[in-house]
Amino acid sequence: MCFCDEELIDVSEDFSLKKILREVRPLDIHDTIDQVADAFLHPEFEHVLSIAVIQEQRPVGIITRHRLNQMFLKRFGRELYGQRPVSDFMDNTPLVVDLHAAPSKAAAYVTQHMKLPLSADFILIEQGTYRGLGAVLDLLGAMEQQVSRTARDLSKALRSLRNSQAQLVQSEKMAALGQMVAGVAHEINTPLGYVRNNVEMLHELCQGPLLLMPRYEDLMQRMLDPEANPDELAAEIDDLFQQRSGLISESLPDDLLSLKEDTLYGMEQISELVLSLKDFSRMDQAFVDNVDLNSCLENSLLIARNALKYGIEVIKDLNPLPRMRMIPSQINQVLLNLLTNAAQAMPQGGKILIRTWSDETNTYLSIQDSGCGIDAAHLKKIFDPFFTTKPVGQGTGLGLSISYQIIQQHRGRIQVASRPSVGTRFLITLPCHLQQAVA
Repeated sequence: MCFCDEELIDVSEDFSLKKILREVRPLDIHDTIDQVADAFLHPEFEHVLSIAVIQEQRPVGIITRHRLNQMFLKRFGRELYGQRPVSDFMDNTPLVVDLHAAPSKAAAYVTQHMKLPLSADFILIEQGTYRGLGAVLDLLGAMEQQVSRTARDLSKALRSLRNSQAQLVQSEKMAALGQMVAGVAHEINTPLGYVRNNVEMLHELCQGPLLLMPRYEDLMQRMLDPEANPDELAAEIDDLFQQRSGLISESLPDDLLSLKEDTLYGMEQISELVLSLKDFSRMDQAFVDNVDLNSCLENSLLIARNALKYGIEVIKDLNPLPRMRMIPSQINQVLLNLLTNAAQAMPQGGKILIRTWSDETNTYLSIQDSGCGIDAAHLKKIFDPFFTTKPVGQGTGLGLSISYQIIQQHRGRIQVASRPSVGTRFLITLPCHLQQAVA
């Protein structure tokens, strides 16, 4: 029985069969059993289980220590068999492996055909000619080391892949945010504009009191002077009150209060937008929290507000939901992507219907638009990486692919249904009992 591999050893292998080759001399087919016994006592054969038998440099069999012991343990065994040729007792079907065979293939062949209990080595040949013996345990041990090295390499590659994936997710998140920058800047600029106007009005309203303040201080000093002329003080007070009525409005207190409230409202809007952006740009992938999906949705709608306000009506039907352990920044990224895609599918305006509900096992989120829809041929590829129907430079083709992976990592699923010229609906299903090990 012979295994030969015509191809040279695979360069991906870390070792070849030459490294386990034991160059021990073989027996001739005409050698006697006494000669076999003498050979096994020689130091050259100390570490082998068997000796190859050759004829004209080609292996024709193998004889093992175990077989020799069986014969000699019989009464008068050596006297009976000692002068008989080894060919009468050898195994005519030894394991024969080409020296240049790939070690992995050789190991598979040897393990499949070796006889148990293990009592023989396998023969190594080169171009049909005997080269030496190989120990089964040496081969399997070397393969075990190779498997361990491969496992370590795969583990390292997996860690690298996960790091690359995390960077890819973050890059796509930043790309999505980049598309929203102009809109968010406008959203911040609007309250910032009337905050600035209010500050300017406050500045104008305060000019009168600031102008009168030195005269009030001077008048107070003179009133404290015991030698001051009462008539001159009375005239000064009358003149000050006349000047005050021309510089300070009677409604000044109410105006100041109103300006203060408007300014605080504008600052709160700006703060809300900044906090929402901070959540979206968060890079801590391990941040897991008890999250209300409705809150994530409101947060995403706030970020996408500018993209959704031009002729787009957002209809919300949000029902109370159980809090779940999720990575909020990742869920926000999915929702922002779906909302942005819905807006882009309706350049002339339309409606977006958003619904949330839950049952005993799952929480559901549906986002449906009345946009252009997706062709059936494209629908099958919509979650494939780098697939996009947008013009070059307007889409990475990663948004839905990454969204799909994020939902899968949260033990959920995302489904899509669409009809051209009618609209598209995405349905996200998340289990209510999400474990802490979301990653």
